[in-house]
Amino acid sequence: MPDHSSSPALSTITLPSVLGALSDPTRLGIVRVLSDGNERGWGELRAPIAKSTLSHHLKVLREAGVTQTRQEGTRCFVTLRRESLDARFPGLLPALLAAAVADHVGEHVTERDAAK
Repeated sequence: MPDHSSSPALSTITLPSVLGALSDPTRLGIVRVLSDGNERGWGELRAPIAKSTLSHHLKVLREAGVTQTRQEGTRCFVTLRRESLDARFPGLLPALLAAAVADHVGEHVTERDAAK
């Protein structure tokens, strides 16, 4: 099983890679869901795309240093690397999230209702 837990070190996260990862509405929607600071299982994220496509988007975010994943058995959990991003690019994440909310970008990505 591949290792999904590795994320780039803070010093290697670049602005072009972060902006590239966040240039996709689905990936920006994933970040919007994760922006509350809570860890989510991959299966808790709902988007109108195939599971393999969601997995690809999560991989792009992880490789850019935007998110971090950890594996627990057969399940993978993802969190936003807010502190790392804020340390590397102060003010960037809040500005991008505010713009995404104002422009309704990424609203198609939601969290599955835990009760279902």
